[in-house]
Amino acid sequence: MTEDVDRNRRHFLAVATAVTGGAGIAMVAIPFLASLKPSARAQAQGAPVEVPIGSLEPGEMIRIVWRGKLVFVLRRSEEMLERLSATTEFLRDPDSEEVEQQPEYAVNQHRSVKPEFLVLEAACTHLGCIPLSQFDVSPAENWFGGFYCPCHGSRFDLAGRVYKGVPAPTNLRVPPYRFLQNDVILIGIDNTGAA
Repeated sequence: MTEDVDRNRRHFLAVATAVTGGAGIAMVAIPFLASLKPSARAQAQGAPVEVPIGSLEPGEMIRIVWRGKLVFVLRRSEEMLERLSATTEFLRDPDSEEVEQQPEYAVNQHRSVKPEFLVLEAACTHLGCIPLSQFDVSPAENWFGGFYCPCHGSRFDLAGRVYKGVPAPTNLRVPPYRFLQNDVILIGIDNTGAA
């Protein structure tokens, strides 16, 4: 009978040790495995961004961060849209022939889905500085409003097209985007669903 008690006790101790060891391994493994999952911040940096634009007045611009990049969303006035044709002769790539700079649906004079709304990555194509918005007009200097890079003097028109004779080699990039509604833009996914 003593052997039965010892066997039962050994069996109980073996099971209890195995269960306790398994629980200990699980307690260590769960936080470790959870640490391998990307953080919410990291997930958000790659996710598309919804931008409400219904309250934007003509001539007003907002700044959005998408994938760690600054993006300009400008609502152009009728006057601004008329100025686009005045700059054509001063531009390096007025027809947006550099394919990598914008999605196919933005290869037009406005470089946008809807002429009124411009969506641009705010990084000069020379060295990545952030251009300043300068919408004032100075026809004497062939400046019809647009974006000016203070670092090395690159200039871009109101469609983000680069002027001739400046350090920036190409137009400002147009990120993929689409209209979810008339007053909401989704930056990060274009009309075809590609990111």
